[in-house]
Amino acid sequence: MNVENGVNSHFGYVMVAARRARQLQNGSQPLIATDSRKACRVAQDEIAAGVVGYVKPNVPLHKPEIEAPIIPKFVS
Repeated sequence: MNVENGVNSHFGYVMVAARRARQLQNGSQPLIATDSRKACRVAQDEIAAGVVGYVKPNVPLHKPEIEAPIIPKFVS
């Protein structure tokens, strides 16, 4: 299996194909004409054709710094 079309790992390829196959099983229409009737194979064909892929979310590399809460001091 070649990893291509914007999917940068075998794990990513499997995750994209599995999610798309689930969509097809739940009633979504195929985006390409294919001879296969199995959702898993149709999903793989769609990835190979470049019509299905994924977008990596823009996640910051570090956590943003949060200001410490202001704790009021009580004078007695």
